[in-house]
Amino acid sequence: MANLRAGLIGLGMMGRNHARILSSLPGVDLVAVADAGGDPHGVARGRPLLSGIDELIAQGLDYCMVAVPTAYHLQIGLALAEAGVHALIEKPLAQDTDSARQLVSAFARAGLVGATGHIERYNPALQQARARIEAGDLGDVYQIVTRRQGPFPARIADVGVVKDLGTHDIDLTSWVRQSPFTAVSARTAFRSGRAFEDMVVMTGLLADGTITGHTVNWLSPFKERITVITGDKGAFLADTLTADLAFHANGNVASDWYALAKFRGVSEGDYVRFAIPKREPLLVEHENFRDAVLGKEADIVTLEQGMANVRVAEAAIESARTGTTINL
Repeated sequence: MANLRAGLIGLGMMGRNHARILSSLPGVDLVAVADAGGDPHGVARGRPLLSGIDELIAQGLDYCMVAVPTAYHLQIGLALAEAGVHALIEKPLAQDTDSARQLVSAFARAGLVGATGHIERYNPALQQARARIEAGDLGDVYQIVTRRQGPFPARIADVGVVKDLGTHDIDLTSWVRQSPFTAVSARTAFRSGRAFEDMVVMTGLLADGTITGHTVNWLSPFKERITVITGDKGAFLADTLTADLAFHANGNVASDWYALAKFRGVSEGDYVRFAIPKREPLLVEHENFRDAVLGKEADIVTLEQGMANVRVAEAAIESARTGTTINL
């Protein structure tokens, strides 16, 4: 069977990583790349370097990786759907829910595979956490808290921190629990002189009753990517920068100290840091999308799920603007 013919549009910081993966992905040939701004990182490497989506489509693609700024996702996605080309579109899926809905409809009408690039789903720490939760290792899940902080990325110009970084946490939280957000409340700050927010603190409620909390900003001098999942047996601590997963168990040693024993809380128990296989999340994401295009069993972030994440992000922004809780 001939390899799938893949294209890549958008050759910025993420584009160069997608090019690296696509250049060596079994069963796939990266046949051409495109960017109106040229090839700043030298990823073409002898392949045709094109300026736009029409030229890229003309190369006879089976599928395309879309890594351009969010403002162009709708235009490029619709062009790919019309041409019958499957597409993996970087997150956030679109600038707003209406644009995301147009993409969902276009790919559905064309019978094409469309996916959103929410890479955190493929992080080994979160994959392991979800599997262990489903196996009952945590018991009932009470709360998911995330912290995603770091310096300002100059490459982001058309969305704020909620849609750029916050959608990671929205997606991974809903995915880990397999439950959608039903309400969100948020507060944002504008500290870097841009039109978009650069800091958000958000709380949420999932349909299964799990409460959530998310701290996201571009204003921290250190980088942090932490997810804490608390249940009735203890808590998982996932660090997606290092792909480490640890479990803090609730203590089960009875206390005869009356003042402590009468408090029906939990105590410190065993601590375990799991040794888990660690494969690059971006590679796993591309493997799953390739398999989906081939009609094989695959775990992709569907366009519908990408749209749901944009909707929650917009609700968070609206909540911060109005000072109210938004029910979804």
